[in-house]
Amino acid sequence: MIVAGCDIGSLTAKAVIFKDGEMISSHLMKVRSRPDEAAVEVMNEALSKVNLALKDVAYSVGTGYGRKRIPFADETFSEIVCHGKGAHWVLPSVRTVIDVGGQDAKAIRLDAGGSVVKYEYNDKCASGTGRFLEIMADALEIELEEMGDLSLQSDAPVRISSQCVVFAETEVISLVNGGKEIRDVVSGLHKAMAGRIASLVRGIGMLEKEVMMAGGVAKNKGIRSAMEEVLGVELAEVKCDPQLNGAIGAALLAGEAAGKK
Repeated sequence: MIVAGCDIGSLTAKAVIFKDGEMISSHLMKVRSRPDEAAVEVMNEALSKVNLALKDVAYSVGTGYGRKRIPFADETFSEIVCHGKGAHWVLPSVRTVIDVGGQDAKAIRLDAGGSVVKYEYNDKCASGTGRFLEIMADALEIELEEMGDLSLQSDAPVRISSQCVVFAETEVISLVNGGKEIRDVVSGLHKAMAGRIASLVRGIGMLEKEVMMAGGVAKNKGIRSAMEEVLGVELAEVKCDPQLNGAIGAALLAGEAAGKK
């Protein structure tokens, strides 16, 4: 049985294909201006990798920022539910999931069966999200992908006091103009961002291991290191691309729905 999950975020579109409970294909791409077109394109790309077409999919579930715009989805679920489901499949021992996407951040507590017990969600401010890092990278005139390695080279992180993205951008430019090393500024940015995300984690109660980080920002080694320092735990290493976690959860839910039918 072929089922699919599609996660249309604010910055990226993800699709995952499952066959008889196993992931057989996936694809990730930047979101276009029209979420519906991005959904069709990313799904077709994932299907084409295993010589399948949309007509071969028994059931599909959509999630993410643009889930209501996915034309082929049989059903949609919130990112919270899908990230919990995906994380439990990737790492059954996980109890805390930290998802940092392009425009929001979430902290989710799971029970032993992977069900969501409690969550905290920030979608009101760009600080603590992937967009925050994008803006800072532009301000520093460096590539977003460079930030993780750069920050790990720092031995004197700069304290970033501004909570607002706009003010933080001004502060960062002033620090660099004042002679601060870019690596120290980036490390300071990561620590400031980790502190904001950690406040969400504290909001779901006592931190329970294992702790997994999902979303595109989880690929940033500097953020992972800063999160471990702030939370006092070691983040679990997973083999799956952390950016696919929501789509994986959506595909698993599609499999359950198809099984009931």
